[in-house]
Amino acid sequence: MGHTPYEVDLRAMDALSAADLYALLKMRVDVFVVEQTCPYPELDGKDATALHLRLMEGDVLVASARLLPPIGSGEPARIGRVVVSPDHRGKQLGNAVMREAISACETAFPGAPIALSAQSHLRAFYERLGFEATSDDYVEDGIPHVDMLRQPPPVSLEVA
Repeated sequence: MGHTPYEVDLRAMDALSAADLYALLKMRVDVFVVEQTCPYPELDGKDATALHLRLMEGDVLVASARLLPPIGSGEPARIGRVVVSPDHRGKQLGNAVMREAISACETAFPGAPIALSAQSHLRAFYERLGFEATSDDYVEDGIPHVDMLRQPPPVSLEVA
């Protein structure tokens, strides 16, 4: 299995070009609404306050995730809309985009736990990344989900 080179791009929605935003939203709709046969409001009003993490191979969007800041002190940051392009599956990009998303959250929102709503069949995948289930399974938009949380890394108390 060879390493897939990609570049990480993290930016606010306003910093994306119209073409970049279109490609991002199209990939999410193609996978979440069309492929998963799940009609739901993909455009939910949260993209404007999110950071958008994109994995790019040249000019091609291959995976992305949406990072939402904590809504208050002590609240978690949220990772959502994690998606890999159907044309680029089988390259371990799901793992890559999640590792990059976790790292970006730890940098942008230091000390905050990270929450996500996982499709239930992906529970073990997220557990391997340090997330723990915080709810029983529930159905959202016709698909079983589970809420999960990853605690922040311990704070180093090094003295110079």
